[in-house]
Amino acid sequence: QVRLVESGGGLVQAGESLRLSCAASGNIFNINLMGWYRQPPGKERELVATITSGGTTNYADSVKGRFTISRDNAKNTVYLQMNNLKPEDTAVFYCYVPVFSFPYWGQGTQVTVSS
Repeated sequence: QVRLVESGGGLVQAGESLRLSCAASGNIFNINLMGWYRQPPGKERELVATITSGGTTNYADSVKGRFTISRDNAKNTVYLQMNNLKPEDTAVFYCYVPVFSFPYWGQGTQVTVSS
């Protein structure tokens, strides 16, 4: 069993920043991929960013240049620094960690950006 605990969501104004954190615990061994997805109101869940244990990153086009994903392998923690937030970034953000191809998800954290 893998547990993912997220923190850092909130309500901000457009142009401001937030930092999300997700700590993984439980039966985890040498996690390779960690990432973030989000689900805007009334829409499907979508990829935001992923990062491998070696530091290779991948971003959705909509967040490139504004969001930065990073991780601390020793702490099994992944971060998402979100700058210049826009109202269209409003969503529930979910931490994602596949373990032996089985997807684990965090409980979700709400990010709301007002204009």
